[in-house]
Amino acid sequence: MALAAAPLLRLPISPPSPPPAQTPPPLLACNSVNGVRLRPQRSRQPRRAAAAAATASLAADTERRKHELLRAVQETGRGFAASPDQRASIEEAIVSVEELGAGEGSPLDLAALDGTWRLCYTSASDVLVLFEAAERLPLLQVGQIYQKFECKDRSDGGVVRNVVRWSIENLLEEQEGATLMVSAKFAVMSKRNIFLQFEEVVVENIKISEQLQALIAPAILPRSFFSLQILQFLQTFRAQVPVNGPERRSPGGLYYLSYLDRDMLLGRSAGNGGCSCRYDGEAAKIADEKASTFNEPSRARREVSVYGYRSAGFTTTTHK
Repeated sequence: MALAAAPLLRLPISPPSPPPAQTPPPLLACNSVNGVRLRPQRSRQPRRAAAAAATASLAADTERRKHELLRAVQETGRGFAASPDQRASIEEAIVSVEELGAGEGSPLDLAALDGTWRLCYTSASDVLVLFEAAERLPLLQVGQIYQKFECKDRSDGGVVRNVVRWSIENLLEEQEGATLMVSAKFAVMSKRNIFLQFEEVVVENIKISEQLQALIAPAILPRSFFSLQILQFLQTFRAQVPVNGPERRSPGGLYYLSYLDRDMLLGRSAGNGGCSCRYDGEAAKIADEKASTFNEPSRARREVSVYGYRSAGFTTTTHK
């Protein structure tokens, strides 16, 4: 018996639907050169903002520490009237500034050092003795004290002049009647140490008081040639005493510049570590050996001075 053929079921055939279109991911800002796409350039604004914030924070911390130091040295008579407790607090404030390490790992910036610095505080015995003399001698006055560095456009050293303004009451102008200046050459020994070689001591810039002028040459009387000569001699008086020469060896010593920026200078002397010898090759070798140990944390034995108010306008008379 023949089997009946099963009917065929035909289903409509529809073409396959295309895959859904995919949206390409957004591209970051990028550049292309000659049709070649480069890597996306990501924004650097957050990184720059963070760096700027860190710099501002460091600057604020620096100014805070410096302000605390200057506040601590107030009412101390530039160190002469400081009590033991005040000296301890001042030393802590000085160390706090020194820890900032401005340029600690870089060579000494002589361009930043160049200029005139006014003394704010010191524990140096050779300066404190001047204040003690003024305390014991009522007519003696000690005015401003400066350190003037002349080392612009130099990399190996220069000249430093320690300037003391002083006066004698009723004879010279108050506080600024005369100038005592001790000059020294200095050489850079290491990143923070300089070696001083003292050259001369000078007394100059005599400014007599109006009372003394009236006594020498009264204004109500005709001034004679002799009285005018006396006034001119006093006004142009200059005493110069060399401390270094072919037959004389000047004292010298190390000076450690522990902090330096645009308006503050901290310096520590070696105390009794100075050398009484000429600055030659042997002295340089000795000084350099001392310099290698001068950066140790122990600071108790070192006399320290705080200078501020840097100015390039102060001038001194230089005679050759």
